[in-house]
Amino acid sequence: MDARQLKVEAARAALAYVGDGMRLGIGTGTTAEEFVRLLAEKVATGIKVIGVPTSERTAALCRELGVPLSTLEDTPELDLTVDGADEIDPDLTLIKGGGGALLREKIVAAASGRMIVIADKSKLVGTLGRFPLPIEVNQFGLRATEIAVGAAAAKLGLSGPVTLRMTGSQPFVTDGGHFILDASFGRIPDTRALSNALFAIPGVVEHGLFIGLASTAIIAGGDGIETVHVARKPGSSIDHDVA
Repeated sequence: MDARQLKVEAARAALAYVGDGMRLGIGTGTTAEEFVRLLAEKVATGIKVIGVPTSERTAALCRELGVPLSTLEDTPELDLTVDGADEIDPDLTLIKGGGGALLREKIVAAASGRMIVIADKSKLVGTLGRFPLPIEVNQFGLRATEIAVGAAAAKLGLSGPVTLRMTGSQPFVTDGGHFILDASFGRIPDTRALSNALFAIPGVVEHGLFIGLASTAIIAGGDGIETVHVARKPGSSIDHDVA
């Protein structure tokens, strides 16, 4: 199977967790879009769901395909969020934000009773950091924030370029009106410490480390679908099922 077909198969497996009447958080990115397309087919057959999209891009696709939408203002508690990831480690800690929607993605995931992440096998890593870490920052004080991010990383033994994400000749602007710094730190052995250090910087709005949010990962590979479950309790074990 090619990369797109793997994404379709992961999305199809996630659809099995969607029940009638559910309030769904709907992620952003190419894998999440495959889930939207399959969800729309199910909606067309009569299933009743309401979706809260994590980006304007996802919202537009849902409207185009007829998936009913709400907002977190009107539907502040969700049953399930299905989203993709840029990297997934064995504990289901994620790097997200390659599509630029990390702030809304994290808000929606945190408002959900459960988060399922869908991806192809290339997104699995032993330790996060191969993919640059997106950090959403306020436009005001950009250079000062960039320097502070580098200094905080250095205290944790991390180094590497921190670059402003661009769209052509202009900075990329998120749906929330912020900029994104992409931090190429390489291997991140202590994600919690880095998360705390970044949140201590006033100009940082959010970062792409999703810690303790995903409870299930559905991974599609050439040998089938692997489902990883993590019970979100201290000292809990991880179970792997291969179908």
